Amino acid sequence: QVQLVESGGGLVQAGGSLRLSCAASRRTFSSFTMGWFRQAPGKEREFVAAVRWNAGNTYYADSVKGRFTISRDNAKNTVYLQMNSLKPGDTAVYYCAATRLNWSGSVYVTNSYAYWGQGTQVTVSS
Repeated sequence: QVQLVESGGGLVQAGGSLRLSCAASRRTFSSFTMGWFRQAPGKEREFVAAVRWNAGNTYYADSVKGRFTISRDNAKNTVYLQMNSLKPGDTAVYYCAATRLNWSGSVYVTNSYAYWGQGTQVTVSS
């Protein structure tokens, strides 16, 4: 079992920045592929970014590419999402997620992730 706790959400003006953090409870954190998803009111949960457990390859949704950066610190069991040049369309609840151990499948779909955090609200005002 893995517990995930997000932090760092809040209210920011368009063009501003936020950094989300997700702390994991497992010491085998380095063996989990980690992802960020978001869900706006009335919409389905959508992929934002992911970082694999091995090579550390990163993946981004087209809508955030060039503005968001995902990173991980295995020594701290934490994954981060640096969000720059925020837009009102980025407003959503952001969720951290972890796959099962040594996952090599798709990182883009919710079904790939076995563990989820409780979510943190990000609101971008215009």
